[in-house]
Amino acid sequence: MLEETKDLLVLTFDGKGIVMVPRDLRPATQKAARKKVRKLATRLTSGEKRNRKRMAEVAAIYTVAPFVRTPFDILADLHGEPNEQARRERRARRPTVCNKRVWASVEHDPEVVIEEAFREADTRDPDHERVWVVLLDGNKDQIAFAKAAAKKLGVDVTIIVDLMHVLEYLWCAAHAFHPDNAELAEQWVQQRELWLLQGRHAGKVATAMRQAARSASLDETKLAAVYDAADYLQDYAPMLRYGDAIATGLPIATGVIEGACRYLVKDRMDRGGARWTLEGAEAVLRLRALRASGDFEDYWAFHLSEELRRNHAERYADARLPDPMRPLRRLRRVK
Repeated sequence: MLEETKDLLVLTFDGKGIVMVPRDLRPATQKAARKKVRKLATRLTSGEKRNRKRMAEVAAIYTVAPFVRTPFDILADLHGEPNEQARRERRARRPTVCNKRVWASVEHDPEVVIEEAFREADTRDPDHERVWVVLLDGNKDQIAFAKAAAKKLGVDVTIIVDLMHVLEYLWCAAHAFHPDNAELAEQWVQQRELWLLQGRHAGKVATAMRQAARSASLDETKLAAVYDAADYLQDYAPMLRYGDAIATGLPIATGVIEGACRYLVKDRMDRGGARWTLEGAEAVLRLRALRASGDFEDYWAFHLSEELRRNHAERYADARLPDPMRPLRRLRRVK
């Protein structure tokens, strides 16, 4: 579907686990599950719920106009806007997502789903004139697959790692520095968040965190939390250029795909006691994706026409079905 627009073309991906019957788990998960020994016969104890799920890859693609913001706009959105009128005005200016399509697959590998999303993007912008943005949570496999798919199409993409996942790491480090003072921990997080939003290189923020941790003489557990956060910033620094992103109106959070994981997968597939076969889970995901993307009515019309062709039309010459209600010839009485 070609789109006549210059707005941003956004692709975003995530994974969501589905509890499967044992035979339909992936081989490595099956092997790990077989090694486990149940402690109780009537319920699963702590740690025994692992190795019961198969990951479904969830994808979304949508069009949205650029939305330029300042670092303080982001801080106000995340931590509360003291000026209610300013908050309402900013929300009113926020552009609406359009032409959103979502889908998920538990049968196919993430690489296949991501390539399918890029093919959909290519139909929307075959000349590659628009800005393509890929939003992810930092999963290295997904990043590699997205880069490979973009290279295959010969298109430049801007990959952005979700700000909220960065904040989770920063909070872990903050609690290491200020374990007994929530207010100081929050101030510590906000300061580093502001630095990143203002365009400071994530690697430099990471270096400062390591130096501060060594100076504070933290114990091994707290030091590990700080180093984990610093390593995360260092590893994904090229994808954490939030200052450039918000200045040019690019999105920096994965709220769209997080929502899709909930309403597309979790709300239906993650019910208590449910265990899915691979075939059943895949079929339900496809139907829910069609409904969520607004394509169900078109699909159902296509489905009915194909059913008619396969089951009936192909059995008649020229694929013409006789009219069962045609008028009968007048009967002639025979003595």
